[in-house]
Amino acid sequence: MNDDTFQHSIRKLLKNVGVNSQQAIEQAVAKALAEGRLSGDESLPATVRVQVAGLDLDLEFNGDITLE
Repeated sequence: MNDDTFQHSIRKLLKNVGVNSQQAIEQAVAKALAEGRLSGDESLPATVRVQVAGLDLDLEFNGDITLE
C-alpha cells in the first residue's frame, strides 16, 4: 500500500463530500425559506453516515445546522 496515495484519496473524497454537501444544504435551506417551510431561526438536526464497501466500517456523525 502506498500511504501517500491512500491519504490523498481519503482527503479528496472528504473534500468532495464536504463541498457538495454544503452546497446541497444551502440550496435546500434557501428553497425551504422561500417556500415558507422555515422561518430562519431554526436549529436543524443533521446526520452524516460514512460507509466503505469491503470494510466493516459504518460511521455516523450527528450535529445541528443552526440558521441563526
